[in-house]
Amino acid sequence: MSSPLPPTYGPPISLSLAKQVMAAAEREAVEHSWPMAIAIVDSSGHLVLFEKLDQAQYGSVTVAIAKAETALNFRRSTRIFEDAIASGGLGLRLATVPTLTALEGGVPLIVDGQVIGAIGASGMQSTQDGQVAHAGVAALEQGTP
Repeated sequence: MSSPLPPTYGPPISLSLAKQVMAAAEREAVEHSWPMAIAIVDSSGHLVLFEKLDQAQYGSVTVAIAKAETALNFRRSTRIFEDAIASGGLGLRLATVPTLTALEGGVPLIVDGQVIGAIGASGMQSTQDGQVAHAGVAALEQGTP
């Protein structure tokens, strides 16, 4: 049985749409008083928006960007990689992949079946980072035709 192909890359996310995604992610973080760094990259891998909320740890800046880049480059959630490494065995091979960040909190942004960018969030437990990133994804899904 073969796995389904990942979505194709599409045009880069617009600044307007990136702002919508960022606003929702930021709201989620603020609602829970989570000091987060949040990054949005476009489908070419370039940073479109970045926010570091007050008191976010400095290390979260590079981690948020790395999570977004990983989700974009592999066209899947970074949670998949975190789970694979946590399960051990063959999943541990992922630790050898350069530029792969295997921590939940990076999610591709998909419109009409195409990856237009990705969001990465860092600052709390990886499940909380994922919650913030998914809040941004939900805003994208609600705001696009």
